[in-house]
Amino acid sequence: MTSTTESPVRLAMPDTPGQPAPSPELARLYRDFESELLVPLWTEIGDLMPASPKPAAAAHVWRWARLLEIARRSGDLVPVGRGGERRAIALANPGLGGAPYATPTLWAAIQYLNPREDAPVHRHTQHAFRFVVEGEGVWTVVDGDAVAMRRGDLLLTPGWRFHGHHNQSDTPMAWLDGLDIPFVHAMGSAFFELGPDAVENRATPDRSYAERLWAYPGLRPVSQPGPTPSSPITAYRWEHTDAALSAQLELEAEGQPGVVAPGHAAIRFSNPTTGGDVLPTVRAEMHRLRAGAATTVRREVGSSVWQVFDGAGRVSLGDREWRVERGDLVAVPSWVPCSFTADTDLDLFRFSDTPIFEGLHAHRVQEGQA
Repeated sequence: MTSTTESPVRLAMPDTPGQPAPSPELARLYRDFESELLVPLWTEIGDLMPASPKPAAAAHVWRWARLLEIARRSGDLVPVGRGGERRAIALANPGLGGAPYATPTLWAAIQYLNPREDAPVHRHTQHAFRFVVEGEGVWTVVDGDAVAMRRGDLLLTPGWRFHGHHNQSDTPMAWLDGLDIPFVHAMGSAFFELGPDAVENRATPDRSYAERLWAYPGLRPVSQPGPTPSSPITAYRWEHTDAALSAQLELEAEGQPGVVAPGHAAIRFSNPTTGGDVLPTVRAEMHRLRAGAATTVRREVGSSVWQVFDGAGRVSLGDREWRVERGDLVAVPSWVPCSFTADTDLDLFRFSDTPIFEGLHAHRVQEGQA
């Protein structure tokens, strides 16, 4: 078979040690590779099998103040409804060629809902969460269960659950959306289905049905047997997260163990039916640094996105450093050394693709050195 269109495979004549000497016969061989859509390993091994990960994604910081201003303008100009589905503005990593991906596996976006506005109901196989940096007044309705969204809350929408949002307040609200869209897209496994145009459950309960059933420390309803792939808890409330982080630092002050490093408290949101991550493809954590404290320099296989929940500090990514403050978002590519230093008390939300790599037995971590 000979290709009648331009081949997507592009081969350069080798000019590095260990490669065959150029010749007319070799040039013809390479043309035959191209015509048959073949690529010899010996010309690609340096890119395919590097000594350590060389991600295409770049370390980058997006400023929340700027994102919020652009989202507000979008709220004035862009309606929410069928076709667009969501007024969500995705972070596009500068190393990924314009794709709307924060990292090769993670989607991060600011979503914005105007007063008294609905985002229509749909479902998809991608797993999603919402993290609220500021505001309240919106309820997300997941399979009919109305869940209040408030500052500091982590809210889950596992894959293939119908969900929509409705703003019952007189003020707009913005939040962070996180999904595994890039991973699902790359795997060719995405499904999507429309639901009602309007959110049918207009209730505004303080606590959702799932919270009333599941959200008690160490307790599990006997009526709900078996593990579930995603956490059944629809909302992890800030008052609990805040109390857990504060307790770790109090224990440290008393000389008791509990923190991950001096002045650094951290918790991981977990699935109560398995003890594992809240979503099959996403790990979510909250970190608190006392002013002057720093995280241990860490690099790991897989990527992550951090958002400053409160306070100000600096983030070092490889040989670059940025100052960050409330709401700012940070993309950390695979195997890039990362550390945060707190100029004030600093709270940080983090989500990562670690469950994917742990499931593939491909996760690797290095701490304490760049």
